[in-house]
Amino acid sequence: YQPAPLSEKALPDTFVVQISVLYKVPVIYSIVSGDVNGKLWKRVFYIDPSTGIIRTRKNLTVEHFPVSFNVQATDSSNHGIHNQVSVSVEVIDENNFPPVFSSSLVEEKLEENSPATTQIVQLKAQDNDAGRNGFLTYGILSGDRLKFRIDEATGILYSTVSFDYEEEATEYQIVVYAEDDGIPEKKRGYCTVVVKIID
Repeated sequence: YQPAPLSEKALPDTFVVQISVLYKVPVIYSIVSGDVNGKLWKRVFYIDPSTGIIRTRKNLTVEHFPVSFNVQATDSSNHGIHNQVSVSVEVIDENNFPPVFSSSLVEEKLEENSPATTQIVQLKAQDNDAGRNGFLTYGILSGDRLKFRIDEATGILYSTVSFDYEEEATEYQIVVYAEDDGIPEKKRGYCTVVVKIID
């Protein structure tokens, strides 16, 4: 049996899976053994001896999974007759935290006539999740995308044109986001960059 992965936020008494056998007389279900992590079953899972329904006993910790253990069905009238099946349970590491920039407002200066593709600032966000839930990419949410671009991997904001102080706007606001690759949903953090063109 490989039931659907459980959320690490699953509450005690959450349904995991139902074990069933084809047999003419009633059977008694029990969890009898497991792998190294399978020893958790005594603390984490319980099985209804008559229905074969396995439920969680307590809150789950993602670091302890996946877990494999064996369930035994025993003939209720003759305990010498039994059979076993393996159950493997996985837990999904939920996306708990959004990315956070060290500052929500950054002001930078850019000299006019600087060449296109000038590096303006490297933005950095932090995400307290592990694994893919903490893997970040960067993008521009709003602002003049024709004049600025951001490297989605490094968070470096570049100009894409050369600015003329006398002929164009002298201040630009760009809202940048950092997005994690979280499960089941992605989360974002935001930062506003004000770029001032210098004469």
